[in-house]
Amino acid sequence: MFRFCTAFAFFIFAIARLPAADKPNIVFLLADDLGYGDLGCYGQKKIRTPNIDGLAGRGMRFTNFYAGSNVCAPSRCCLMTGKHPGHGYIRENKAVQPEGQEPVPADYLQFPLTMQKLGYTIGGFGKWGLGPVGSTGDPLQQGFARFYGYNCQGVAHNYYPTHLWDNEKHIELRNPKFSAHQKLPADADLDDAASYARYKGVDYAPDLITEQALAFLRAYKDRPFFLYFPTTIPHLALQVPDDSLKEYAEKFPEKPYVGDKDYLPHRQPHAAYAAMITRLDGYVGRIIALVRELGLEEKTIFVFTSDNGPLWDRYGGTDSEFFNSAGGLRGHKGGYHEAGFREPCIVSWKGVIKPGTISDRVCGFEDWFPTILELIGAKDAIPGKIDGISFASTLLDKEQPAREFLYRESPGSGGQQCVRVGDWKAIRLNLNPDPKAAKQTPGDIELYDLKNDPNETTNVAKDHPDIVAKMAEIMKREHVPSKLFPLRAIDGK
Repeated sequence: MFRFCTAFAFFIFAIARLPAADKPNIVFLLADDLGYGDLGCYGQKKIRTPNIDGLAGRGMRFTNFYAGSNVCAPSRCCLMTGKHPGHGYIRENKAVQPEGQEPVPADYLQFPLTMQKLGYTIGGFGKWGLGPVGSTGDPLQQGFARFYGYNCQGVAHNYYPTHLWDNEKHIELRNPKFSAHQKLPADADLDDAASYARYKGVDYAPDLITEQALAFLRAYKDRPFFLYFPTTIPHLALQVPDDSLKEYAEKFPEKPYVGDKDYLPHRQPHAAYAAMITRLDGYVGRIIALVRELGLEEKTIFVFTSDNGPLWDRYGGTDSEFFNSAGGLRGHKGGYHEAGFREPCIVSWKGVIKPGTISDRVCGFEDWFPTILELIGAKDAIPGKIDGISFASTLLDKEQPAREFLYRESPGSGGQQCVRVGDWKAIRLNLNPDPKAAKQTPGDIELYDLKNDPNETTNVAKDHPDIVAKMAEIMKREHVPSKLFPLRAIDGK
């Protein structure tokens, strides 16, 4: 152990002394609504993901990794700040007009801003969701040198939008204008592919976004870069070009989805969902291949994860039960049972991270900020007032103390808090009761033993009052009231 610790210390020291141009690059690949069980390397049997599985084989795969929240915007806020949702500015999705989400304050996203100060060129390609173009939350105001894609999460519901954003430029696409939320007309033939042609266009946005990401890699290959690739896949609506759909067409039992549970209809919803994920895998493969072609694989850290878990009850045509998208875990997007925010997480760095390794360390989105800074030799630049804890030692196969706790909260879905301490998991619901409904009271804390009950089937709170009391104290301590996103049962009206 002494020899390894000495080697580890020398490695970090050597990285810190590298000239800026020689520091490792970052490729951060973020899926959207991807379930814990949607990848082959996490047990998926029906959907092909060879490139992502290969990344896992060349690096470390985490089994207890948590997104920043159970929905899009607050999860991204956690990632970009190193702060959990009890301390973060954005704690729920909140649209603003005419296009975008509630903007974060100026100089708020300290992760990209710090990387920029350290000499990194940062490019974002995909979905933003932290402030409209021209606002304080515009990525160009928060450390990014380039952004191409969807600024607004709502616009991103359509894979054939009328426009995307190239920095501050509004880029018109060759797609007709149509809503991403509509039903199939009552007189349409459900089994005729022509009935669904109205939900397509010419320019498939993820294709365009990927091409721009590849161009960014070519342009900045000679200086340290941070490629942030927050794809919209597999978020609804179910839309994918025919060249991908054909791989799964007629392979699964299908019932046409007519749009009765929101989003767009699709004749083969099972095939569409699988094809979208495999197409994402193809994008990942192209990015990895270009990094190799440019001779940068040994100086590039790859990360793959997702912002929250899969949907529920065939919402929008999805079928998480058919694909086992939750990987056997309880829950779904919007909730804090495990499937709502426990995510695939893969980290690969050729020659540094041991291939084919698995870690059961509990980590979360807030940890990326200090972890990346430590890996690039900039540990001294980590701010003091963040919730993230570096797991660089774990990635480098060095022993590391367990995380003391991991905290989450959300004002959505009735208002929720949750805490994980070791194998214990506590959840408290109904903290934002519906004012229009009958009188409701906040729920008691539920307690689950994830070691013996990973599917959270049995609430054991009555058997462990001491642990419940400890969890309650953490919930009280870690929640800082927010005027924008209150938990009314705690904060008052």
